[in-house]
Amino acid sequence: MRILILFTFLITNALGNELPDLKNLVVHKIPKIYDNVIFLDDADEEINIQNLDSKLIILNFWATWCEPCKEEMPSLNRLQANQKLKNLKIYPINIGKENLKKVKSFFTELDINNLKPYFDNPSTLAKTFSLRGLPTTILLNSKGEEFARIIGSINFDDENFINWLKNLS
Repeated sequence: MRILILFTFLITNALGNELPDLKNLVVHKIPKIYDNVIFLDDADEEINIQNLDSKLIILNFWATWCEPCKEEMPSLNRLQANQKLKNLKIYPINIGKENLKKVKSFFTELDINNLKPYFDNPSTLAKTFSLRGLPTTILLNSKGEEFARIIGSINFDDENFINWLKNLS
């Protein structure tokens, strides 16, 4: 019983004292481990999450045809620029099999200037992360382990969410 109480205390402190009140945020009690999570940058160079050095990593899966993705992308852009979150790196990964020109046009139209586009090609990450819809946001720790996910869109400007992330980084 003492071990369970200690474990609960440690998990609660590790995830920040208070979770933001987001109905579509799922926090895992035990982080999920993935092997070989690789995606492409806009020059078709491979990015492997095992080689990233950020303390907190966000993978946001989206497509240009997804209206909720279009709605949340500007707040995701502002989240990357937030000075409170210096150890955060966001990777918006297009899984719509759309070409670079269409994706760059989407970023220009929404004035996305703090993020670079990334691609899941061929579409393997959708299976790896068992995505059920778009947008889906995966939150990873510095070891590349998923400790939380957001299913659907949110407002990334939410102060409670930002403060929770700040406590994690």
